Amino acid sequence: MRDHIEANLDPVEDHQEITFLSTCYDFPWDTQRALELALIRVFGIARSSRLLVRTGEFLERTQKRYDDTVLILSEMLENGYDSERGRAALRRMNQQHRRYTIPNDEYLYTLSTFVFEPVRWNERFGWRPLTEKEKLATYHYWKRVGALMNIADIPPSYEAFERFNVDFEAEHMRFSEDNRKLAVATRDLLLGWVLPGPLRPLGARFVHAMLDDRLLDALGLPRPAPALRRLVEGAIRARTPVLRAMPRRRSPRLLTTKKTRTYPDGYRIEDLGAR
Repeated sequence: MRDHIEANLDPVEDHQEITFLSTCYDFPWDTQRALELALIRVFGIARSSRLLVRTGEFLERTQKRYDDTVLILSEMLENGYDSERGRAALRRMNQQHRRYTIPNDEYLYTLSTFVFEPVRWNERFGWRPLTEKEKLATYHYWKRVGALMNIADIPPSYEAFERFNVDFEAEHMRFSEDNRKLAVATRDLLLGWVLPGPLRPLGARFVHAMLDDRLLDALGLPRPAPALRRLVEGAIRARTPVLRAMPRRRSPRLLTTKKTRTYPDGYRIEDLGAR
């Protein structure tokens, strides 16, 4: 889709279409992994983790909370945030958030991870980096979603939002036991999908190798050996020549049409989120 995007689409006017095409055609697997790491990254902010632990959703209903988050975001991305289903998903998300007092800068930081973690993932692990148009479209997509969530003071440019992201982490990414609890629960959920119990401690080391030292310290997780980091990065990047040689995807990969563990028989948007 890169050639079509570069030749025909504008990152401001066509930000929804570009973000959909880039995510669902060129980077479906990579974007999902990047947003999983974005979720773990938010757990490195102690004051955010305090609320997440208090609600119990991520610790007691980890699979449901994960599935609900993926489906709400996917409804907006795959159908458009201004479509009937996209608006319903946005309303449901806003209903959930209104239950709690959440500072605006925490909303901003979480929003920023949706912009920059996919960019960083693809620079490090992807079969190609995102183009400048794709980066700008991603920013404008999430900026608009943030506005629809009534998030204030969204930085006015991609570069300014990235500076906010970096500065916020430098100031607020600190260890707490709540951070560790959330990270371990989510890490073990992700590993449980692909590894039997005896292999999960080994899998945990590989997950840690994808996280930077500041985040690991904030989560109370051990830093891996540099050699393991290189091994993990090399293993993921080994896909690159294969993916580049393969024919491009002809149909989008839509997460809203896939079965989930929480909703094997399908779901209604009003079922998503805490009761």
